[in-house]
Parts: sequence; C-alpha cells; structure tokens
Amino acid sequence: MKMLTFISLMIMMIMVMIILLINILAKKTWADREKSSPFECGFDPKTNARLPFSLQFFLIAVIFLIFDIEITLLLPMIMALKTSNIVQYSLVTIYFLIILLLGLYHEWNQGALNWAL
Repeated sequence: MKMLTFISLMIMMIMVMIILLINILAKKTWADREKSSPFECGFDPKTNARLPFSLQFFLIAVIFLIFDIEITLLLPMIMALKTSNIVQYSLVTIYFLIILLLGLYHEWNQGALNWAL
C-alpha cells in the first residue's frame, strides 16, 4: 500500500513538473490571446451579447444548412439503389433535386444570394 501511494505521489509530482515546464517554455504572448479566444458567428465574446447581427450572415448559414442536409440525404440514396430498380431510384432522385432546385431558385429570387454589402 505504501509503495502504491509513493508511486502515485511520484507520478503526480512528475505531472505537475511537466505542466509547469510547458507553461514556462510556451511561446504564448499577449498578442496570441485573440487566437485563443472563442469565435462564433462573427461576435466578439467580450462585448455585449445583445448586439444585432447581419441578416445576410443568417441567410447564408441557413442556405449552407439546407445544402448540407441535402448531401446527407443524397448519400444514403446511393445505398438504396441496391434494393430498388433504376426507375424508382431515378424518380425519387429527380423529385428530390427538383424540390431543392426550386428552393434555390426561391432564395435567388428573394435576393438571399446577393453578396454585395
């Protein structure tokens, strides 16, 4: 039991020494503080959380999510080709793509894809 306690204490001391050594030798400077801070949705985390954000950013994020979900739905359809015939598979795929293209056309028509500031 004493040997186990001694080994545990030695391991903890080695760990503390390694952590201290890493902190001393690390090349962190005050300028690197910004790189280490979290960055989300274009907000500075050290300011007021109730500031309005760009609606264009929100629309681009929604369009990205739509097309991301499209990919996650199209990929399993490839596996469904093994169990269905080519006519059924192509009809489902065409209907799916038509719905997505209509959504893209609607977004384009509404001006959500304008990148001008």
